[in-house]
Amino acid sequence: MARARKLELAEALALGPDWRHACYALLHAPDPGILFGRLPLRFAILMQMRFDGRLGFPGGFVDSQDSSLEDGLNRGLLEQLGEAAAAFRVERPDYRSSHAGWPRVVAHFYAKSLTLEQLSAVEASATRAKDHGLEVLGLVRVPLYTLRDGVGGLPIFLENCFIGAAREHLLDTLHDLGVVEAGAFSSLQIPARQRQPSVDAGNLR
Repeated sequence: MARARKLELAEALALGPDWRHACYALLHAPDPGILFGRLPLRFAILMQMRFDGRLGFPGGFVDSQDSSLEDGLNRGLLEQLGEAAAAFRVERPDYRSSHAGWPRVVAHFYAKSLTLEQLSAVEASATRAKDHGLEVLGLVRVPLYTLRDGVGGLPIFLENCFIGAAREHLLDTLHDLGVVEAGAFSSLQIPARQRQPSVDAGNLR
């Protein structure tokens, strides 16, 4: 089976009716916090532990009743993150990329900037969300620092098992935010078990 293939948005939207679309969003906010009095946090970035044990981003499938990709995405965010997700809306300018893969699913990735107050409210409401404890097992913040041993923090976090292109999406966003340089973690080993061909397609129900 082929690996997921990157598409332009127009190309992805032109795919036939036998393709399903899913949308996912990386939520981030500036964070002025300092860890241990010396490690600047810089940003708070949310990921979630999925039902399959992999790390990914909140979102899900676009359904027939959704009038746009973004309508489907924002509905999915409410289901997975709870009422605090109603305080903002992910829109087309937040779109970043699309990947098509097996089984005829195209995943669209977005990155949305929030205030730290909005992001903290999302964390607080997530345990009351419809999908908490089912499709979503919990939220985590990505550690954006490297400890003195050169391993702890972001390097070891990136050795986790991610769904689809989520790891690459995270690194691309960190590059856009000026947190890491392009290719900074290209030498890290990706466990064989996460080299799956599927896109970040959620629960294929």
